Amino acid sequence: MKKNLLTAAVVAGFAGVAGLANAVELNPDGLGQVLIYPYYTVNAGQTTVLSVVNTTNLAKAVKVRFLEGYNSQEVLDFNLFLSAYDVWTANVFALSATGGGNVLTDDKSCTNPDLRNRPTKLPDGRSYEPFRNNQYQASGPKGLDRTREGHIELIEMATIAAGSALETAVTHVNGTPDDCSVARSVQATDAALLPPSGGLFGSGTIVNPAIGTIYAYNADAIDGFYAVGTGNLFSGSSSVIPSLAQAQTSATTAVAFNYATASSGGSNLVVTSTYALANAIDAVSSVFTASSINNEYVIEAASGSESEWIVTFPTKRFYVNGATPIAPFTKVFTTASYSCAVVGIQYFDREEQTTFLVDDFSPPPTIQPSSLCYEAQAITFQNAADYVAGNGVGKVLGSKLTTNVDPRGNGGFQSGWMSLNLDPGAEPHALRASLDGDVFHGLPVTGFLAVNYINANNGAPGVLANYSGLYRHRSKRNCTNQGGACS
Repeated sequence: MKKNLLTAAVVAGFAGVAGLANAVELNPDGLGQVLIYPYYTVNAGQTTVLSVVNTTNLAKAVKVRFLEGYNSQEVLDFNLFLSAYDVWTANVFALSATGGGNVLTDDKSCTNPDLRNRPTKLPDGRSYEPFRNNQYQASGPKGLDRTREGHIELIEMATIAAGSALETAVTHVNGTPDDCSVARSVQATDAALLPPSGGLFGSGTIVNPAIGTIYAYNADAIDGFYAVGTGNLFSGSSSVIPSLAQAQTSATTAVAFNYATASSGGSNLVVTSTYALANAIDAVSSVFTASSINNEYVIEAASGSESEWIVTFPTKRFYVNGATPIAPFTKVFTTASYSCAVVGIQYFDREEQTTFLVDDFSPPPTIQPSSLCYEAQAITFQNAADYVAGNGVGKVLGSKLTTNVDPRGNGGFQSGWMSLNLDPGAEPHALRASLDGDVFHGLPVTGFLAVNYINANNGAPGVLANYSGLYRHRSKRNCTNQGGACS
């Protein structure tokens, strides 16, 4: 175990070169081998636009995976081949208010299968691929409407060797790849497939054309995910691997590189933790684990504003989908369609007022009090009666996987901020200890606040009706070792 006390300035300066340590890290500069998009949705007339950018002068082979929101069962994945300096975009949409999600791309970059030549067609002749429900038939809802919201992950499987036939095939000539059939027939043993090298960034944009709202975010970038000799992570398009559980930085370990502000003492820490390959998913989870997340809310009548938090646990499925739960989660995903984690709630108005007895959502969930029960979900800020009358559907993003907080009912607060305690005394959460004894407390989490303002003068000519914004959560992190704070 290596720990260093650094000033915030040194940590910030060191962040850009942290990947040189060959360790899994959540890259603050936004470039990496793995990209996590916290949320997609096609609810309430919305579509989600996905983009990924290759900033390097080398071509890449990438796995693209869409995961539904209940417990992140795969609903579609395929292989994508990016040429040097390439950008790939796609659109996630629904054909009806209750049908499943679909993906469509007009981008010419090579994919396997070929997404621009599928049997399902729009009236204008463009191909699209429907999301699928065969992976989640064992538990939870069976319908395709389960695919309407969730999150997305991209994993770089390989860098493609410069000068190889594969690189020539996927490289654009006058805007079109030379020969995508070569990419669609490549095997993992091809000498052109080199270890992943990173340099990817991405974004997600949730758009509602009918009402003029847009919520845009940067994808989380994991760097140093795979750095082993000459190996690669390439798999066929029909394979469910690679997965986030395949982090590896040596023949026997997965090392994680974390920036943590310990709750005790408030010191800025750089913590390097080593995990056995059997627990490699913990290396990935550790870089997302927070003891609390914090963000604002605005629900003012005068501004016609509504707010929602998206809270996504991007690695939860690796801990709750077996016969017994694995820490930091305490309950398995059940046939009743949930796996609940107890959290603590405290919110403030903008003048430091708070209700110190807040310990539950409002109205209390029938599943389990003060809990978040899905892998990707929304916390809404509605009047409790309105939330019940609206069948628990979010007013901003239209999520159906929701819990509700009612600051107006419990304190009359129309704007302020909330802290979500992910390591509450009622149900402590902590990752398994690393080989060197590091324990990260809380839950692996990502997400954002989405807020929309409705202009009261929206009937006036030339005046927009809706104004939207998105703000990523801010985290507090707590690492201990043998009972003491990491220091």
